[in-house]
Amino acid sequence: MDFFTNAEIWTWVMDLYSYSLTRIITLGIILYVATYLIRRSIQSFFKRTDFIDEKKEKTLQSMLNSTISYTATFGFIIYTVGQLFSIDVGSVLAGAGVLGIIIGLGAQSIVRDLLSGIFFLYENQLHKGDFIAVNDKFYGTVEEIGLRFLKVREWSGKLLTISNGQVTSIQNYNIDHMRVIEKVTVSFSENPKRIFSVLEEICDTLNEQLDGYLKKDLAGNPVQAFQVYGMSSLNQEHRGYEYTIIGLTEDLVYWTASKESKRIIAQRMYDEGIQMSLQHLDIPPRSVQHDEA
Repeated sequence: MDFFTNAEIWTWVMDLYSYSLTRIITLGIILYVATYLIRRSIQSFFKRTDFIDEKKEKTLQSMLNSTISYTATFGFIIYTVGQLFSIDVGSVLAGAGVLGIIIGLGAQSIVRDLLSGIFFLYENQLHKGDFIAVNDKFYGTVEEIGLRFLKVREWSGKLLTISNGQVTSIQNYNIDHMRVIEKVTVSFSENPKRIFSVLEEICDTLNEQLDGYLKKDLAGNPVQAFQVYGMSSLNQEHRGYEYTIIGLTEDLVYWTASKESKRIIAQRMYDEGIQMSLQHLDIPPRSVQHDEA
């Protein structure tokens, strides 16, 4: 019963843990300072260089920062466990192998997340600042691409954090160019010949007012100016004729170009007095039954 009151044992335990804790705290401070200095160096390096475009630089910087943080944290945890429980971590890792330990701990999902994060960067699927759709469900701007998590800022302001391994599909709205596709459905009573004429005039207006948004070739000419694609449906949902206008724009101004083209099209259709399609819902009159006396 004198085990916990024995002065020699108590002194030995305190000396052991004091020594271990001192080394752990010292290593923690060193890792924190080293991580901070390395991340600052990476930031300074990318600011002074321009061998790749800015979006790729931000993406690579985000990935490197994530890698450094995970490496420092994992190393600190392994060292701490070895110090507190007197385990020769080096021998354990050499004997079992890092991969075997990870799988043994049931961390397959971590490996999947890490590999997916590397593939995002290697395959050039997305960059920091891109507007994307994740799994056809979440829409927003990429804020950070980490080794394990992808952070997307939704339009509402909410920050979505999703594991890289859970990402099954990505629609990127910022890969070089985007095509504005505007569909107009008019009444069956409108003359198609007149509609084509008005839409062509609208395209001339779009090319004049939105010229700065169009994707240009090396000679400065639009790759695909606004034009009438044609009649895309003879009976759009039983409401009318559907026409489509298209135009190739720069990816960064796609949303502005799309909004402005809608405004110009709507205003011109209104000024021309063109009857748009209306969906009618015919409800038969309800029969009134009188209760027999």
